[in-house]
Amino acid sequence: MTEHVRVAVIGSGFGGLGAAVRLRREGVTDFVVLERAGSVGGTWRDNTYPGCRCDVPSHLYSFSFAPNPEWPRNFSGQPHIRAYLERVADTFGLRPHLRFHSEVHSARWDAERLLWELDTASGPLTADVVVSATGPLSEPKVPDVPGLADFPGKVFHSARWDHDYDLRGKRVAVIGTGASAAQIVPAVQPDVRHLTLFQRTPPWVLPRADRRITAAEQWLHAKAPLTRVLRRQLLWAIRELQVSAFTKHPELLGLLESLARSHLRKAVKDPALLAELTPDYRIGCKRILLSNDYYPALARPNVDVVSSGLAEVRGSTLVAADGREAEADAIVFGTGFRVTDMPIAERVTGAGGTTLAEEWKDGMAALRGTSAAGFPNFLTIIGPNTGLGNSSMILIIEAQLNYLADFMRQLDTLGGRAALDARPSAVGVWNRGLQTRMRRTVWNTGGCDSWYLDAEGRNTVVWPGTTSEFRKVTRRVDLTEYQVLRAPKVRTAAVAAEAAR
Repeated sequence: MTEHVRVAVIGSGFGGLGAAVRLRREGVTDFVVLERAGSVGGTWRDNTYPGCRCDVPSHLYSFSFAPNPEWPRNFSGQPHIRAYLERVADTFGLRPHLRFHSEVHSARWDAERLLWELDTASGPLTADVVVSATGPLSEPKVPDVPGLADFPGKVFHSARWDHDYDLRGKRVAVIGTGASAAQIVPAVQPDVRHLTLFQRTPPWVLPRADRRITAAEQWLHAKAPLTRVLRRQLLWAIRELQVSAFTKHPELLGLLESLARSHLRKAVKDPALLAELTPDYRIGCKRILLSNDYYPALARPNVDVVSSGLAEVRGSTLVAADGREAEADAIVFGTGFRVTDMPIAERVTGAGGTTLAEEWKDGMAALRGTSAAGFPNFLTIIGPNTGLGNSSMILIIEAQLNYLADFMRQLDTLGGRAALDARPSAVGVWNRGLQTRMRRTVWNTGGCDSWYLDAEGRNTVVWPGTTSEFRKVTRRVDLTEYQVLRAPKVRTAAVAAEAAR
């Protein structure tokens, strides 16, 4: 007999573990967390490249309900963040709910039984509610480069780092200049024979105000929790005050640009390299990078910057779009992830018989970043337009967990077997409001092409407001924005009998 659960959570990163903790706090214990890998951690398990760390301060990039007074640095590295998530799983008793090696191959809505049928790598199951917490940074994106398949050397993506391959003494090409590349380049540059960075667009880079958190500070945060709370609140408030510059008044970002230019000029003296590394768009349009060693690494004698994208591979020769060539023994792609075309969307089939990917072919849209029309009892953590350009995604996740909790309460209040399906009109109103606000933001007006934008140039990734505003609009589920679905009585009785067996 197929196993049935109240809730199936997909993914065990911050979103999935957060959902699991919140479900237990709401008294929901009949749930599973489906994880394709063999351990928790999500993107912080998968990204193990040299230099990997977070660009949000640790005391803000953590759950409010699971503080960690022992963060070792202002900006902690990947091993510490992953260890933190393992502790969360243990502290909140989540281990019995975890199903490892259980990748979800498909999820299909059964309109008669009002439940989801899931096919996973560990077997089938059904669920009343599905919470998708796969995250936008889970599936690497590798460009289709002519000749890449015939490259005689090593090729891998930053999120699938091959630790068995030794880069020391090799000619290495790094493709892309996003957050991962900015950490990888200075980490490997001292050891490689030569490094070639293929840069389509130079990023804006600001100094990273990083330092070791002293033992005295850690002791104080552990013994006097209020100090830890105040530290987190200060970090949060500073970022909240910055939001209007990104969302309403991009012209105010000039001061940040001056700081970034000064940061660049201090490290790079060569006029030609300086020109190649100077952005020609408004700061904030693309993700702002934080690094103290990226520019110094690029100025080293064994590094070349090619201001053009990789166009072709001819044997061990890499050819840029501008015709420049470079020899390489290894290619590292720091080309980001499938954000606006999340792979999980291809595997989820809703009430109309179409997949979420098909419904989103003209752009992602979900009510309050959570519920897509035609997909009853299906909630997405870090869904469309929930991303942040300058703060901690954990704040957005916790706001969506409030919404999840009230969603479960509303289902219980309805009584009997029921489901909630977002009304297309409500999704439309929500999305049109977002896109109207988006017109003024730096992400749409800054003069760049970023991964925030989909193929049609729409920004379906970022939230155009403060985190406190998002928390307010996701505090409660408004039933007028949903259709209440009821199962036929015959089917309801059959499902009840099946569950009782």
